[in-house]
Amino acid sequence: MTEGRPELTWTEEPTPLWDADKAAAFSPAGPTVHGLGTPAEGDALGDAWWRVETTTGEIAGFGRLDDTWGDAEVLVAVVPAFRGRGVGAWAMDRLGEEAAARSLNYVYNVVPVGHPDREAVASWLGHQGFDARDTGELRRRVTTRAATTAPSQ
Repeated sequence: MTEGRPELTWTEEPTPLWDADKAAAFSPAGPTVHGLGTPAEGDALGDAWWRVETTTGEIAGFGRLDDTWGDAEVLVAVVPAFRGRGVGAWAMDRLGEEAAARSLNYVYNVVPVGHPDREAVASWLGHQGFDARDTGELRRRVTTRAATTAPSQ
């Protein structure tokens, strides 16, 4: 049995940099398989990044959003010690909220062919509401909080 999800915080990184914490979260796949190249410690990263921490200050993972043309590619990386505890789903929900705040239409992800857990990640994304496309892309429509909580007519 896995432990429950810890209390978490979501903090935007104003100047995202590659560091040991991100390297741990991307293990064992590494940054290259996710299209991030081979960053060295302290290298600047593009796009918008958030850090997921426990309320005691432990880094549990990261979320990334790359918005273009009304949609956004999203990526969640969870530190191994926190995997299987709901941290990734929590972070994906936060990324959905960030996309809604930017008035985006869809969030999407493409699980790279070289990913060591490709099928498991694609299945997990399906459980998060992403639909598979023939192109290999998995997409989920962005909904605003108002749209999801509005009373039915």
